[in-house]
Amino acid sequence: MQISGKYAYAGQKGVFLTDMTESFESELTQSTRKVFLEGVHDGMPIALGYFVVSFTLGIAARNAGLDPLQGFLASLFNNASAGEYAGFTVIASDAPYLEIILITLVANARYMLMSCALSQKFQPGTSIWHRIFVGFDVTDEIFGITIARKGPLNPYYNYGAMAVALPGWAIGTALGVIAGNILPPAVVSAPDQTEKRSGFDQTILPFAPSHAMKLPRSGVSGAGYIASVAPT
Repeated sequence: MQISGKYAYAGQKGVFLTDMTESFESELTQSTRKVFLEGVHDGMPIALGYFVVSFTLGIAARNAGLDPLQGFLASLFNNASAGEYAGFTVIASDAPYLEIILITLVANARYMLMSCALSQKFQPGTSIWHRIFVGFDVTDEIFGITIARKGPLNPYYNYGAMAVALPGWAIGTALGVIAGNILPPAVVSAPDQTEKRSGFDQTILPFAPSHAMKLPRSGVSGAGYIASVAPT
């Protein structure tokens, strides 16, 4: 049966539009993957810093009576050094739930301001789910690399950074709990300033001038620098 010219043209037009749609979706997927991998690359120094610093947090969790799994989950769902450290401290003192909630809110209040700043970088059409997931892991370091990035905020960049930063923080905490069960009591109970110091220097120092790297504040900073300049 012969198809009339009008319907044949409509069919060709439909195939053309389908090919264009598939090509656009393919380019969009490639672009999203590229941005995600950029986030992974920039998040590696942060993950290394988190992994080392969270050992101290794990010891604090162990002193509060948490086991490795509980410490892992606590850091996975609450990626905040000062807030967690304060929370574990009041848990260890057998404080009531209300006191734990209040001290955690106060210690993490700055993240609300960071989230407000990041919300101004979203494109108008960004879905509420992307905003929620990005807001879930707003830390000093991830905020630093995100706010310094030019152009609108692409949530997949944050997802890439989170994909390495969150496991680094959670695994380090779990290993810290295990280490706290192995190390001598004198070592476990000794005051440690590493956790109390902000991890923000792990983001700033890798991009500092060369003379500033001659005396790194910690071995973590040196590791962060190596990871930041490593080829993708």
